[in-house]
Amino acid sequence: MIVAGVDLGTECVKTVVVDGDAKILGRATVPTRGYFQDCFQEATGTALQEAQVSASQLAAVCVTGFAASCAPISSRTMSETLCHARGAWHKTQGPMTVVDIGGRDPKVIHVDARGTVTSSRSVRKCGVGIGTFLMFASRHLDVHPTRLMDLASSAEKAAPVGSYCSVFAEVEVIELLRQGSTAGEIALGCMQSIADRILEIDHFEDPIFVTGGVCEYFPGVVKALASRSALAVEILPEPILTGAYGAALFALDQARG
Repeated sequence: MIVAGVDLGTECVKTVVVDGDAKILGRATVPTRGYFQDCFQEATGTALQEAQVSASQLAAVCVTGFAASCAPISSRTMSETLCHARGAWHKTQGPMTVVDIGGRDPKVIHVDARGTVTSSRSVRKCGVGIGTFLMFASRHLDVHPTRLMDLASSAEKAAPVGSYCSVFAEVEVIELLRQGSTAGEIALGCMQSIADRILEIDHFEDPIFVTGGVCEYFPGVVKALASRSALAVEILPEPILTGAYGAALFALDQARG
């Protein structure tokens, strides 16, 4: 039995192909560009190629994410909250707080010992677009996104990036550059700004696990989150694939009937 899970996010489309034992056979991550349907085909085709199986061999396909409705083929659609919780719980097998930091809207999800979601809250509407904001900041600071934390580590203090709204925060970055703040100070300010937005969403209970593409490309956000909260925060393995993996597990449920 072979199934696929696909997470169509605002910044990346992710596909995971798994077998009947929930073992990953193939995976792919494609930056979102153009039409989501094309990104879906590219990511799924690459994952199938790695798994050395054809689309006709898939017993089920489950999709999730911002653009789940754009998937040209699927047998099931599940919410991002349920897919990230399912994917995280499968790896930890215990109660936890899941912090899903994706490109659009971060979520704080509480999961009990059985893997059931007991509550889920998202960032306020004006605070969406976290991943897009960090990509914007990286571009204007002239550093690769994955090096943003290295840049932030060079600063002795953070520049004030206080706007909750992602658009206003982008304006603040430009203004700070004009005023002469160092790139490191601005980078650190961006990290702390994102951490503060997430901490406002809901309470946190140990253990805390982080999923989503932001923590894979911007690990400094997780470091800032741990520092600002004074809590132990752990990134799950392959965090960007957690939602797609959870979707694949739901596809397995359907395939088994």
